[in-house]
Amino acid sequence: MSALRPKQRDPVLTYSRQLLIPSALALAVLAGCGQGDKPAAGPAGGGAPPPAEVGVVTVTLGDVGLVTELPGRLEASRIAQVQARAAGILQKRVFKEGSDVKAGQLLFTIDSAPYAAAYQSSQASLARAQANLQQAQALADRYKPLVEANAVSKQDYANAVAAAAQAQADVAVGKAAVQTSKISLDYSTVTAPISGRIGRALVTEGALVGQGTATPLAVIQQINPMYINFTQSAAEVLALRQSLASGKLKRAAGSDAASVRVVLDGMGEYAQPGKLLFSDLTVDATTGQITLRAEVPNPDGQLLPGLYVRVRLEQSQAANAITLPQQAVTRNNQGDTVMVVGADGKVSPRKVKIGSSKGTNWVVTDGLKAGEQVMVDGFQKLRGDAPVKPVPWQPAGAAPAAPASAASGATAAAAPAAAASNATSAAK
Repeated sequence: MSALRPKQRDPVLTYSRQLLIPSALALAVLAGCGQGDKPAAGPAGGGAPPPAEVGVVTVTLGDVGLVTELPGRLEASRIAQVQARAAGILQKRVFKEGSDVKAGQLLFTIDSAPYAAAYQSSQASLARAQANLQQAQALADRYKPLVEANAVSKQDYANAVAAAAQAQADVAVGKAAVQTSKISLDYSTVTAPISGRIGRALVTEGALVGQGTATPLAVIQQINPMYINFTQSAAEVLALRQSLASGKLKRAAGSDAASVRVVLDGMGEYAQPGKLLFSDLTVDATTGQITLRAEVPNPDGQLLPGLYVRVRLEQSQAANAITLPQQAVTRNNQGDTVMVVGADGKVSPRKVKIGSSKGTNWVVTDGLKAGEQVMVDGFQKLRGDAPVKPVPWQPAGAAPAAPASAASGATAAAAPAAAASNATSAAK
């Protein structure tokens, strides 16, 4: 009978369910209200998106120097090899290796004893010749009035005159011998022929030098100014001369000689400008190149002989030319092209003619007009014929920071989402 008895409800459970049902309804109403407050996705009013912003530069005309970059080698402006011209034992080195020396400064001393003895001997021989000259001349002078009086024969007078002339010749020989021995004695002290920087000594004390041939002792190089030897294609030189003659190009401003800048490997452009000295008249038959030489100041000794450098040579200027960042120009086999933004915001390609490079820019000689806007970046934003919004292009590293209003707007938009998330967590 107990199995047929109706099931009793727990009064505590029933009361709890009655409390939860109104709470669930209230949460559902709040969630529905929150969804109704969310803005609609997509553009306001369902219209087209705003034009994409692209970086542009405005075309300006002016005289642009045409720069050619060529490889070259530095060379000392003067080089002197110090050699031993007197034979003997090297006794002393009196200079510091790698230092700057002056012309005439003592560098080495060679054993001078044999040359000093030869010099004294030549002086003695000269004295004897001068004494003989006096005796012979006195005899000739004494015979002159006697021969007029027929006191001596004419033959004796002629012999006396000849002896005096021979004695005079002996004196001349003696003087030359003294001068020669003095030169040899001077060669025993080796001095600097030019001013400059001297390298290491090629011989040491105690070495026998000057036997048979001159012995190299050291090398002095004058490194202020420095020479730069480089080559340029003969075809480029001829084309440049033709353009200058026709008036298409004009010479570099400020000087009749071309302006030269030296670029050091890993150090950038050298501070001191140089000037072109000459161009060789002969074309190398094997390479088709013409040798050129420039001169550059080197007061601090930063440039060293034999150093490999790049030479930026400005030989001419293009009138009414334009410079554009290299990334704005598309180069291929069909030619050079840029993207021009019109007044209506439409973008169209334009063929241009490139002259040369100037730093990170191309020099445009034809195809553009002053005031036109050329795209530099934002090419990935182009969508068919859709118009764009041109803004001034900023080079890499110079882009302005994001406006503060945009950052505050993003913060305000994030606030409702954070509040809704907190409400949901509290409801749970």
